Amino acid sequence: MVIISEGSHWRSVSTLERLGSMATASDGVQGLQQSILDAETGQRGYLLTGRPEQLVPYHQALLDIRAGFAFLDGSYGGQAQSTAVLDQLRALTLAKLSELAQSISRRDSGARAPNDLVPTDIDRQQMNAIRALAFELLEHEARRVEEGRNDLQRTLMISRIGVATLSAMCLLALYLYLQQSAALKAQQLALKYTVQAERDRLEIEVKRRTAQLTELADHLQTAREDERLRLARNLHDELGALLTSAKLDAARVKSRLAGTAPEALERLAHLVETLNQSIALGRSIIEDLRPSTLSNLGLVVTLDILMREFAERSNVEVACNLAPVALAASAELMVYRVVQEAITNISKYAKAHQVWLDLGSQDSQVTVSVRDDGVGFDTAVEPTSAYGLLGMRFRVEAEGGALRVSSAPGQGTELRVTLPVSGTSSGTSSGTSSGTLPGPLSGPLIGPLSGPFNDTRPA
Repeated sequence: MVIISEGSHWRSVSTLERLGSMATASDGVQGLQQSILDAETGQRGYLLTGRPEQLVPYHQALLDIRAGFAFLDGSYGGQAQSTAVLDQLRALTLAKLSELAQSISRRDSGARAPNDLVPTDIDRQQMNAIRALAFELLEHEARRVEEGRNDLQRTLMISRIGVATLSAMCLLALYLYLQQSAALKAQQLALKYTVQAERDRLEIEVKRRTAQLTELADHLQTAREDERLRLARNLHDELGALLTSAKLDAARVKSRLAGTAPEALERLAHLVETLNQSIALGRSIIEDLRPSTLSNLGLVVTLDILMREFAERSNVEVACNLAPVALAASAELMVYRVVQEAITNISKYAKAHQVWLDLGSQDSQVTVSVRDDGVGFDTAVEPTSAYGLLGMRFRVEAEGGALRVSSAPGQGTELRVTLPVSGTSSGTSSGTSSGTLPGPLSGPLIGPLSGPFNDTRPA
């Protein structure tokens, strides 16, 4: 469109310039014709009056005629037809001017011809021929002007058609663009709805799978605790009975061999020591599998014993602030396992010198906090192995609680568990509940071993 517009512009400018030159040429032809008439009029006035001032228009007309022919020669350059007519007009004009000059010369010499003042037929024919040639030039210029006007109109029409075509194309392009934009927007909207639906489906699936994993983790933890309970019962009942029976048999044999076989008594003493160690090992295994104090003495006492044993074993200062709380038996066991896992991590990784354990309840919420002054870690960095914390989190969430870990390099670590209050108050003793060992383990396994083993009286 720019090319069409520029081409139309320069073509219109060229046409307008040619029209201007045509108008000037027409004016030049008319001026030439008028100058010939002025020369003839000046010549006749001089012939009639004989006054020299009458020749002024004549001489001016001669100059105008010469200038007019020079201008027309430049205007008609390259136009053969107009140049031929102009040459004929020049010849007739020169002939006419020659006759005028001869009559003036005769008037100056006093030998005038009778027909100098009265035009003859020849004079009229010359003037008619001059007028006819001038008219032909004017007609030719009129045709050229008409052609220029037509050309200008065609140029303007082409420009108008180009603008109209471009406008139509722009409107069509705008319509197609709007249509495509609407289609693209509809496609994007449909894709958005599809993605949103897929996202919602995935979120539902993730929630469902997460719930399944949580239930599975809870089930595995429950199965693990049940298996520990079963093993603890078997060790308590069967192994305890066997060790008790062996202990009684050793006591009877010792009473019968008293003072008779020193070497046998020495062997029996070694056997009693081995039985004592076996009883202690059995008690330790049973307590690790399922702490009997949790069902007999309650959570506070159990945690206090756990922290005292940890302090004795690791030479770490322990500060406990424990208050009775209302938790169900499963929640108490979960708190015990979380604290047990926390102090295990402290002993392995924290390099701590002090550990603080807090247990209390406020606003229907039970809070358990384990804090140390160890090396800590950056919680923003994903640990390479975090199954311990992950297991804690699943345990806590299975009981409807929340686990929060706060730590920083060189500033220690705090593990805080928040649980809703449930069950009865876990004070110094909570009695025997379902899923725990039947009664205290202070019978034959953990009772005083200095009784029948050290008794030298007959059985």
